[in-house]
Amino acid sequence: MANSSVGSSPQSGVSSRERSAGASDSAGLRPDRFDRDGQDQLVDVHDLQAALPGIRRLRTWAHDALAVRPGESAVDIGSGTGSEALVFADAVGPSGTAVGVEPDPGLLAAAERRAQQHHSTAKFVSGDAYGLPFGSDTFDAALCERVFQHLTGPARAAGEIARVLKPGGRVVVMDSDWGTAIVHPGDRHVVHEVIETMIAGTTNPFAGRRLAGQLTAAGLVVDDIGSHALVQDTGVGAGALVTRIAEMAVARGAITEQQRDQLLADLAAGAASGDAHLSVTIFAVSAHKPA
Repeated sequence: MANSSVGSSPQSGVSSRERSAGASDSAGLRPDRFDRDGQDQLVDVHDLQAALPGIRRLRTWAHDALAVRPGESAVDIGSGTGSEALVFADAVGPSGTAVGVEPDPGLLAAAERRAQQHHSTAKFVSGDAYGLPFGSDTFDAALCERVFQHLTGPARAAGEIARVLKPGGRVVVMDSDWGTAIVHPGDRHVVHEVIETMIAGTTNPFAGRRLAGQLTAAGLVVDDIGSHALVQDTGVGAGALVTRIAEMAVARGAITEQQRDQLLADLAAGAASGDAHLSVTIFAVSAHKPA
């Protein structure tokens, strides 16, 4: 289903707040920073929890595309608290190998505890997207979810993925594209400046639209592209994320305090009347390494 929707509707250098939040999140969301040289991300793991149904649907699409079989080897790059590595372990069975790669010690510990609790054979190792601790041609399948938007050198990460895949190996890389963000209702100029503030505060804000090109440049063949709009529960009005970004837009002089207040009031009114929409699109690219 090339260029199709799969439904309706941010590694080192992680701060203590982000580390504790990520380690305690049973849904396996990633921490906010993956790159020491990257910017402090504006998107907190808690802001994404309202969009978890969409994340789950896109993960299902990814696993269907990878179609991991018993006896194969699979790796989750940026594995967080380990949820998808556990899925891989179930798929490859006792004769296969499932590994999660994660640079943060707190998240690694959480993933190992989770594997023990589920009696899973999944293993977890320290590493990041720039230097995967494996030899070339190691894995039949790889997953990399919401990592590239945090990287200053995503092309390097794409090259690492290509290196560790076996000939014929498959990969799904998925990430947000903050250029697709929608905030409604609100004055168009004010909304534009708030979204631009979010984009300016993200290391690789247009990651989603660049995935296919970066994987192709790394020597992989793109097989499919899926997308999903992650829609925030608008019952809370602007929510913590837009409120925080609006504050930063004021601080950088992009909008006035009065414009911020009006935007938040408009969003609250929209939520009350059922006329509100906050979303960002995440893209997933399925590719393989030529045999």
